[in-house]
Amino acid sequence: MTVLVLLGVLALAVGGCVCVVWAGRGGPRWVRVVAKVTLTVGELLRRSEKSRRRSLNGSTHSSD
Repeated sequence: MTVLVLLGVLALAVGGCVCVVWAGRGGPRWVRVVAKVTLTVGELLRRSEKSRRRSLNGSTHSSD
């Protein structure tokens, strides 16, 4: 069951990446929507990872 969930997540990630590339080349509207969602989710994950690292380090500012 876990393998199926991981395969589903992998398929969504690969599909999102394909849509980002396709949208960059002027794909249909639904591809641009999926690409926007993919990029937004990626940005949210990056921000949550940064804040999680800051809380683990105990610092309140980043050296990025």
